[in-house]
Amino acid sequence: MIKQTHTELLNIDGELETLPAGLNFLWCSACIVQLTKFCGTYFYLAYHIACTGWIFDRVHTTICFWALGACFEIALALAIYPNFGWRWLLGFSTAPLLLFTSLTPWITESARFHTINGNYDKAVRVLEQIAKDNNRQMLIGRLTSDYEANPPHQLKTLFKPELRKITLILWFLWMSCAFCYYGLVLISAEVFLSDKDKVTPNQNCSSFDTKDFMDLMWITFSEFPGIFLTIAVIKRHGKKKTMTLQFIIFSVCMSILSLSESRIYTTSVLFLARGVISGLFQAAYIYTPDIYPNNLRSLGVGGCSTIARLGAMATPFVSQVLFQSSAFSAFMVYTSIGLLSAVACIILPESQILI
Repeated sequence: MIKQTHTELLNIDGELETLPAGLNFLWCSACIVQLTKFCGTYFYLAYHIACTGWIFDRVHTTICFWALGACFEIALALAIYPNFGWRWLLGFSTAPLLLFTSLTPWITESARFHTINGNYDKAVRVLEQIAKDNNRQMLIGRLTSDYEANPPHQLKTLFKPELRKITLILWFLWMSCAFCYYGLVLISAEVFLSDKDKVTPNQNCSSFDTKDFMDLMWITFSEFPGIFLTIAVIKRHGKKKTMTLQFIIFSVCMSILSLSESRIYTTSVLFLARGVISGLFQAAYIYTPDIYPNNLRSLGVGGCSTIARLGAMATPFVSQVLFQSSAFSAFMVYTSIGLLSAVACIILPESQILI
């Protein structure tokens, strides 16, 4: 079954036409997303900017592979870390970068990108390849664009008066998502290590055993139901209400963790929180391109993804540094960020902004 995405282009009559993207491209893209999660997150930004013209309405497909990569990393740690140590684990974790590099020649720019920049011949070749991969007939007509010949693809474009408010809110939400997601990943390990320190307080350095890795594996698996439940709730209640509810649930989970003592109870709450925050990233990836004008989608998503890294860089100071001195304070920081983000979601507009 071919997963369809759409490249919106104007034909000779000025009517909007759509054409499904190729199966080969989809599976190549999905594989790359899995590998970038497995190796680190920063290659994902370049990948997403390159492909946003094609995959906005199928983001959940690639995010499932993101979750799969996270689970695979835990399995790799379980197999390698106890026997060979963290250096070998780090080496094996970065090995897929070579495969990522070998796959990059098969990632093409979207036909929309070529059309906007006046490269109509390249755009036609991309569409011809898409049609060939899907056994479809190529569109007939002359390819034109309804945008300026030299569109202003600069970051300041996102701060036009009609876009400034939504851009700042989305930047805060994306930064919050990254701050909470990676913070939860780190704080899960810190919680398990703190339990070991209580049992053996005189031990200078504690390490994970098989039970710890298995609990982390179950927590990571929560990303799959979190993603699919997010899609279901979005279809029924919309993106704004879904993100608001998820931030509230995440905040409740973090506040409960500050009071939890039981290992089973803690793991269960972490499972719920991880599923919710991974679903939040899913909802953000769906909402952001839908709210920006078509010609600013790539720039909007790319800007949000870049700002999100600030949250990812800041969160270790809370989940690890602050947690060591006051676990309660660390949990309260995440609770507060979640509640502030829920309020920000309420302010978001419902439909696309037209400029």
